[in-house]
Amino acid sequence: MRGVAEATQAALSVNEALRRSGSGDRAALRALYDSEAPRMLGVALRILRRRALAEEAVHDTFVQVWQCAGGFDPARGSGRAFLYAILRNRALNILRSEARTDLTGAVDEDVPSEEEGPEQVVARLSEAGALRRCLDRLDPHRRSAIVLAYAHGLSHGELAGRLGLPLGTVKSWLRRSLLALRECLS
Repeated sequence: MRGVAEATQAALSVNEALRRSGSGDRAALRALYDSEAPRMLGVALRILRRRALAEEAVHDTFVQVWQCAGGFDPARGSGRAFLYAILRNRALNILRSEARTDLTGAVDEDVPSEEEGPEQVVARLSEAGALRRCLDRLDPHRRSAIVLAYAHGLSHGELAGRLGLPLGTVKSWLRRSLLALRECLS
C-alpha cells in the first residue's frame, strides 16, 4: 500500500509542479527537472543512442514545458505522460533531422548509415543467424520495407513516399512481414 501512496504523491507532485511552472514559478520547474530529468535522459538515450543528443532532447523538453506548461490539463492525462510525450516527440524530431547526419563524428558499426541500402544491412547479419534466415524468406520488396522502417527509422509515410506505394499498402506489408518474422523466429 505504501508504494501506491508514494506513486500517487509523485504524480500529484508532477502535476502540481507543472501547474506552478505554467504560472511562471521557476522553482517548480527546477524541482520538476531534478525529479524527472534522470529518467527522461534514459528514455532519450534509448531513442537517440547518443548522450549529447539525448541531453539536448531533455533540455529542449524542459524549455518547451516552460513555454507551454500553462496548457497542461490534468483531466486529459498525467503530468508524467505530458512530459514524456513532449520528450518523445522532441527526440524523434532530432532523430529525423537530416542536418544531424553532418554533425556525427564517429560511425557506430551496428547502426546503418543513410547511404547503406536494405540489402547491405541484411548482408551484414550473420549468415547463421535466425533473423537473417527469416529475413531471407521474405519477398525482397517487403524485406526492404522492414529494414528501412526498423534499421533506418523511416515512418510509414516516409516509407510510402520512398517506395512509391500507397500508405495502406506499406502498413499492411509491414504488419504481415512482422507477423511472418515473429512466426519464423519462434
